[in-house]
Amino acid sequence: MEKDDGLAASAQGARAAGTVLVVGANGFLAGHVIAALRRQGWQVIRAARQGDRPLAADERECDLARMISPEAWTPLLDGVDAVINLAGILRETRTQRFDVIHHDAPLALAKACVAANVPVFIQISALGEPADGGFIASKHRFDEALLALPLRAVVLRPSVVYATSGSYGGTSLLRALAAMPGGPWLPGHGQWRIQPIAVEDLGELIARTLGSDASDLFEVGGPAPITLETYQQQWRRWLRLPTGKTRHVPEWLASLTVAISEWTGRGPLGATMWRMLRRGNVTATDAGARLQAAFGVRPQALDAVLARQSSQVQDRWQAQLYFLVPALKWMVVALWLISAWAGWTTPASAIEAMAVGTPLASWQPVLLARVGGAFDAALGLWLLSGWRPRAAVMAMILLVCVYTASLGVGLPRAWLDPLGGLAKNLVLLPALGMLWVLTDRR
Repeated sequence: MEKDDGLAASAQGARAAGTVLVVGANGFLAGHVIAALRRQGWQVIRAARQGDRPLAADERECDLARMISPEAWTPLLDGVDAVINLAGILRETRTQRFDVIHHDAPLALAKACVAANVPVFIQISALGEPADGGFIASKHRFDEALLALPLRAVVLRPSVVYATSGSYGGTSLLRALAAMPGGPWLPGHGQWRIQPIAVEDLGELIARTLGSDASDLFEVGGPAPITLETYQQQWRRWLRLPTGKTRHVPEWLASLTVAISEWTGRGPLGATMWRMLRRGNVTATDAGARLQAAFGVRPQALDAVLARQSSQVQDRWQAQLYFLVPALKWMVVALWLISAWAGWTTPASAIEAMAVGTPLASWQPVLLARVGGAFDAALGLWLLSGWRPRAAVMAMILLVCVYTASLGVGLPRAWLDPLGGLAKNLVLLPALGMLWVLTDRR
């Protein structure tokens, strides 16, 4: 991020650091914002849904789906000098709705700030048009309501946010498409314009808003628009992959994929993001000058950011594993369901014949096969459901270990089965271990 030293010093001195409440503190952007805040001397209280794990000393439990009255927020504002709202969802679920997460709950928080004399509220919104979908429309409704309240409010609407150290959601998808074998893949013609900003620059900008006297809405992006094709080509060069031939995915096929993602409730690119991309996601022509005047900073271009940070082999791993992880998951689900079917449908006579002359013959092999099939079906459906996937994979690992140990002793000739038999488990176990690790991604 380019800085004007005179304006920066002025902004820094405008307000002494204090305590800031960061809402949505477990998100991709939050880590960079919190690091920038701490570099500037702010004490940070992190507010986010914590699940079952105990809260750390600097954490506060925060469930926006339930906190829709100012009174619900009052306990979190004790000793707080400023609030930064980073919370948001890209897709609705049964319990997480756009209107509640993006409008009702943060508006209740902002009103609680007014009542508690917390003077500063920083809102991280999104660049786009309300017609693009409920994600943008709900955020923009809150932006307008916030700016009408009697407190100093800054609303930042960034374009595409990227990071060299990791990625999230749609930016992970774009990086994976840039790293495809043979050359980058582009949805449609690839000439849609975006104005990407580095997450580090955005984090620094957010931290610096606290030290200014500005109170307004600001659009945030790189110094100039670039096409999606240029964006993809720059990432491929940064990943140190051969240029290759650009492949264009027909727009209708990309739209169909998005529609399936919306229907299943899964996938990094929802209908709103797809409409925003095709519309173009660029700032007003004077947006950079306004940021410079208000905060003494101007975000840098993608090529300048990438030139300062060399990619590592782990970055290529992340990009190239992107599509392999869901493929591995689906193959594991299929294997478990096929195994369940085999356990249920193999004739009893065939099972008993396999067990003849082995210790397994006295273990009621037919019953073991049927019960094993039930376990296989239960675990396959569990992983397919998406609920606590790491626990499902760990249960699979344990079951494979049980199968391998019991059949290895009870049916030792299975190790030498010409089609692999038990020996396949020697590959399956590390594959499940990789799935367990890679399931922890965003």
